[in-house]
Amino acid sequence: MGVVASFLYRDGVRAESIALSDAAPPAGENEFIWIGLHDPTVDEMQTLQNKFGLHRLAVEDALNTSQVPKVDVYGEQLFVLVKTAHLTGDDIEYGETAIFVGKRHIITVRHGSDRGHSKLRGQLEEAPQLLTHGTDYVLHAIIDFIVDGYLPVVQTIEDHVLGMESRMLDSFLERPQITRLFQLRRQVILFQRVLGPMSELCGKLVHLDLPCLDYEAKPYFRDVLDHVHRVESMVAGLRDVITSVFEASNLLEQQRQGVITRQLAAWAAILAVPTAIAGIYGMNFENMPELKTEYGYYVVLGVIVVLCGGLYIRFKQTRWI
Repeated sequence: MGVVASFLYRDGVRAESIALSDAAPPAGENEFIWIGLHDPTVDEMQTLQNKFGLHRLAVEDALNTSQVPKVDVYGEQLFVLVKTAHLTGDDIEYGETAIFVGKRHIITVRHGSDRGHSKLRGQLEEAPQLLTHGTDYVLHAIIDFIVDGYLPVVQTIEDHVLGMESRMLDSFLERPQITRLFQLRRQVILFQRVLGPMSELCGKLVHLDLPCLDYEAKPYFRDVLDHVHRVESMVAGLRDVITSVFEASNLLEQQRQGVITRQLAAWAAILAVPTAIAGIYGMNFENMPELKTEYGYYVVLGVIVVLCGGLYIRFKQTRWI
């Protein structure tokens, strides 16, 4: 796609649009240029490298889509790489945003994310007094924008898990539901691997003395770090919820199996009474006692009914039936 937006800002106000071929670090004290690119070509990155003195390794990292969040310092410039995340079905899809920061320029390179910065740029332009702080404030706004995008991902997965937890209390979890829980758990674990480096990245922006970052900007990055910690806490809690759903489902299944086992045992004991008596009188011996008793048949049936009834009442009292 290439260049999405390229503007020169003067005293916090958008001054003019700049073509990529004409882009260069502005000379004015209160001026900076903000260039936004989405899936740029190698030639476009080479042009920016030559015009803004970007480090070769940073450019390579910006074109590589399998990097982890990090902060690198190249002379008087700062290179920041952050991970974006969005939910597609039950899968968390990741993208990358590389940010080149200098005193008079900030260049963003997005890969794999459809959540552009146009809305963010418009919000910042509505507050020119904040844009006058320079590129470090824009860097904070971009990272904060990306971290805020993590919250809907976590909340949506949390809603899915809580929905399955509610259904689990009413009936057994079917195999597709159990498989889905495992998939969500895997996504949460992979997300934690992204949040760890993101937390370290924000910590460096807060605590280290880095080029292009004024001391007055530290509180803004500290706020972003708090947001990352909040997401980390939510993800850790979500992982615990998924684990508890598995455990609770297993316990409920064992309990239900125990109830069924007791019911089967109780009915088997009741049915054993007529079976045993019938088995005894079913033996083909000639000289069995009471064979000639006039009311023996009814007496035996009565004994069977009394014994079975007594067992039924007893099992009912112990809640086996």
